[in-house]
Amino acid sequence: MPGVVLRKQDEIGSLGTVAHVTNEQVDRLLEQALLLDDHGALARRLDGLAQGYESGEMSRAAILVLAAEEWRQAGQPATALERYRSALDDGGEVPVDPRAGIADTLFELGRAEEARGVIAAIRAAGCGPATALTVAETLVAYGDLDAAHEWATYGIRACDNAGSSIRDSLLRTRYRIRVDLGLPEDDLDALLDVSR
Repeated sequence: MPGVVLRKQDEIGSLGTVAHVTNEQVDRLLEQALLLDDHGALARRLDGLAQGYESGEMSRAAILVLAAEEWRQAGQPATALERYRSALDDGGEVPVDPRAGIADTLFELGRAEEARGVIAAIRAAGCGPATALTVAETLVAYGDLDAAHEWATYGIRACDNAGSSIRDSLLRTRYRIRVDLGLPEDDLDALLDVSR
């Protein structure tokens, strides 16, 4: 409507005190934050949703992971680390193990040895392909291509759906790592040609 100006908090806080959260509502919040470039406001809103959360299409842990990601985008890695740990403690269903976010944030905070310990714990417990992809991308970002290659390979082997987008992402990530390492193409790289 012409002449109506919404303040950032009006838009970001548009869910009010909703205790039941739908994916559509969270998507709307994410879109608003992107348009307004206000990750801090979205992180605070997601924190509020997690505190009053009762039910919804996603777990409380998943909301905490989203909050952590927004805190990182807002330049608050220490707060992000707390949210990732809260998601882990919550134990709810999440697409990617919160420990992958913990490791990435620890690297960002300059705590590489702790990050590697978290990654070792993820590997010891086992994980799905989406978590393996996240860990591989983290290791690439922090210069450990050999370990990233191992994680991408592990993730591909953990895929049970040959047509999955995660599998394709793992294949592409692994291929780029192999190029950077100067390794020749192998059988898994050949699968990338099929998936293109």
